[in-house]
Amino acid sequence: MTERYDVLVIGAGPAGLAAARAAASHGAQVGLVDAQPRAGGQVWRHDVRHGAPRAAREAIAALRGVTLLAQHSIVASDDGALRAETPDGSTLLGYRALVLATGARELLLPFPGWTLPGVSGAGGLQALAKQGWPVNGKRVVIAGSGPLLLAAAATLRAHGAKVLGIHEQASAASVRAFAGQLIHWPARALQAVALRAKLTGVPYCFGSIVRRAHGDGALRMVEIEDAHGTTCVDCDLLGVGYGLVPNVELAQMLGCALDHASVHPRVQVDELLRTSVPSVFAAGEAGGIGGLAVARIEGAIAGHLAAGHQDDAHALMPERERERRFGALLAKHFSPGARVHALAMPDTLICRCEDVPLGALDGFADARDAKLATRCGMGACQGRICGAALAELGRFPRGAGRPPLFPARLATLAGLADLSPSENTEVTP
Repeated sequence: MTERYDVLVIGAGPAGLAAARAAASHGAQVGLVDAQPRAGGQVWRHDVRHGAPRAAREAIAALRGVTLLAQHSIVASDDGALRAETPDGSTLLGYRALVLATGARELLLPFPGWTLPGVSGAGGLQALAKQGWPVNGKRVVIAGSGPLLLAAAATLRAHGAKVLGIHEQASAASVRAFAGQLIHWPARALQAVALRAKLTGVPYCFGSIVRRAHGDGALRMVEIEDAHGTTCVDCDLLGVGYGLVPNVELAQMLGCALDHASVHPRVQVDELLRTSVPSVFAAGEAGGIGGLAVARIEGAIAGHLAAGHQDDAHALMPERERERRFGALLAKHFSPGARVHALAMPDTLICRCEDVPLGALDGFADARDAKLATRCGMGACQGRICGAALAELGRFPRGAGRPPLFPARLATLAGLADLSPSENTEVTP
């Protein structure tokens, strides 16, 4: 049985919520799909202690005539529909128009000790804290690049963690140049000031990187390098992330062309957010990292277009262009530098799923050859982590994924949701 919608939106973050609302405002039957139990996406993830941000609550409350399909993970396409795994089985989701609002994920770059328990992505650590993972009293170091570091540190502090320092790899001159441009985006400037105020007393160090993590079975200490040399800091947790990369796997599976102009591919769209596949639109970070404001505007544009109302979409175009320039500013001032690219040693694990060290990839010309010989990228994440890292390090471009997009039950792939539990064996891509 196939559930059918006029407009199906994949991803219930800011872009997806805006798309669903815009499409539904024209009377379209809209389905809004998300793998999480609550809408909001990563940036508006529900916080067990503090709830969701007001903007998120308002966006969710504004949905009218939208069917929220929570805990639905899209794993494959099937006869012009999308197959979604649910807690109770699987379903096929048909559509007349599709909006991809699949967002982005953290860019994680390997360094000695990055696989120790206690080390995670900065955004990942923030998400864990929001979901109730205990950080109260823990000594935390935040490192990497970009504004996400401040947001992660503020969340952790709000949950009782002792944030020892924020180590930004970009130079002080680069960060000052970025801050000077915020005059053109006053809302972003106010947000930055508010975050910094929440972190009063926390050192914010520039040109500073975590070179190595130490511990016996768990994180105990990190080595931090800056212009003055190397220092060691005792800590319990380390959150380290180097910005975001677009989630393009679903678009790729559907045959949408990708734009490979930068290291990390994005979904190729025209000025009306149309992909190369008819009736498929892409909004927000999937089309290039731009931030929350871009996601909301492009989501609304895509929703109007998917429902067949171009005039409403065109009215939002000037605002979109202005906010897209902010994304370019972020990339210019916070892209990882050469020191970060040189952190991984030959014996540093690059593929955590299959325990493949970086040195094992020497001599391979592309990701496919490396995968066939070493199993790099063949684990549960199917290269989402190591593939992006290798592309960033200049080893080889991201390889194409294949269905299922995520580990799925055999019953899901067979489309037989009523199989017995014993037959619901999980398979990885």
